[in-house]
This record gives sequence, C-alpha cells and structure tokens, in this order.
Amino acid sequence: MMRIEADRAKCDGLGMCEAMAPDFFEVGDDGTVLVLDERPGEEYRQDLTAAVDACPVLALKLRD
Repeated sequence: MMRIEADRAKCDGLGMCEAMAPDFFEVGDDGTVLVLDERPGEEYRQDLTAAVDACPVLALKLRD
C-alpha cells in the first residue's frame, strides 16, 4: 500500500503540494505541510506523484 512521507524540517510551506492535491496536503498554521491522508488509494498515485515532484525542496516522498 502506498504511503505519503513528509519531511517537515525541509518544508518551506510554499504550498505546491496543496495546490496540486488539496485532498492530501495542507500548509498548516506553522507554515509546514500536513499530510491529510497518509495511506491514499492507488487510484490517486498519478496526482500524488505530480504533487511530490512539484515540491521545490524535496520534502515529500511516496513509499510502497
């Protein structure tokens, strides 16, 4: 099963992930990413891969 990992120490809160996949990512009040669903279904892989790839500071990963 796919899992989303976020390195909050790397996150700059730019919100690219939230813009691309708002059902899964949100920039919190502290300015870092919150993962809203760490174990999404496989049907979301394409959207999540695009969101992870859009992170300019490489704070996100998808694991299988």
